[in-house]
Amino acid sequence: MLIRYKASYEKIAMGLLSFMPQEKELKQLLKTMKQYEENDDWKLYLWREGDDIIGIAGLYYCDDQHAQLTHICVNPSHRHLGVGRKIVQALTQFVDDVTIIPNEQTKNFFDRCLNVVGNESL
Repeated sequence: MLIRYKASYEKIAMGLLSFMPQEKELKQLLKTMKQYEENDDWKLYLWREGDDIIGIAGLYYCDDQHAQLTHICVNPSHRHLGVGRKIVQALTQFVDDVTIIPNEQTKNFFDRCLNVVGNESL
């Protein structure tokens, strides 16, 4: 289930974001968290299954019609189970009036998710 980020999830969010290659350094990770916390155009979403938060996605709302997928990550122990695809599907439904576009870091993963989703709906 997709839930919105709130400050009480900060450590969990930082832990999940740190699995992304561009967020490995603490200084960069803190800068990223500050970006999401201080700018209304930047939103973090967490993925909860049961009592566990196992995934994260970040969107930058470029304008009223587009949001860029800036971050997406799943806890390594839950990878290859379709969680990332579920996150992408939930995000597209959650922001159904906005087109989600990937950035350079999320493009390959995002495209794979869309291909799987597209093939399943045929």
